[in-house]
Amino acid sequence: MSEKIKIGVIYGSTRPGRFCDTVARWVIGEILSRENFEVAVIDPAAKSGGAEAETLSEVDPQSLRERIAEADAFVVVTPEYNHGYPAALKSLIDSFGQEWHAKPVGFVSYGGISGGLRAVEQLRQVFAELHAMTIRDSVSFAAAWELFDSEGVLKDPERPVRQLETMLKRLKWWAETLRNGREAAPYSAAA
Repeated sequence: MSEKIKIGVIYGSTRPGRFCDTVARWVIGEILSRENFEVAVIDPAAKSGGAEAETLSEVDPQSLRERIAEADAFVVVTPEYNHGYPAALKSLIDSFGQEWHAKPVGFVSYGGISGGLRAVEQLRQVFAELHAMTIRDSVSFAAAWELFDSEGVLKDPERPVRQLETMLKRLKWWAETLRNGREAAPYSAAA
C-alpha cells in the first residue's frame, strides 16, 4: 500500500515542565525519518493556537476529535505517575469513543524504575474497551531523564531505535489491515 499511515502521537502529560516533550520530540523525529508515515500531534496541553492549556477543557474538542478520527494509528507517549497513567490522558481518551474503534495503538513510556510499564498495562485495558488494538511491542525508558542529554538527544539510541522500529513495523501492518477493513465495511456494522 502506497498511502502513508497517519500516526496520532498522543502526549500523555500536561504537567508544567513535563519531560514528555523530550520523549515525544524523539518519537516524532524517528517516525518522520521513515517514509511510510506522517504525524498528527495530539497534545492535551496545547490550545488550538499552540499555547499550553491549563486544563483539557481549554483545548478545542472539535480539533482533537478530528485529529483522532483522521488518524490511522496512535503512539501514546506516557509517563507513569504513582503506578498509573496521568489523569489528563484518561480524560482525553474518555472524551471520545468511535474515533478510537478498529485502530492500532503503540506505546512509548517513561518513568522511574519501571519505565512506565505499569501505566502501559493499564492503558491496554482501556483501549481494549474502546475497540482499539494495542501493539505488544513498545519502547520503555527507565530513569528517562538520565538517558537524554540536555538537548533532548538520546545518549545511547541503539536499543530504543530498534524497539521503536519493531513497534512501527507492526503498527503499520495493523494500521493498513484495519484501514482496509474499515473501508470495506464500517466497524459499527460488525455488531
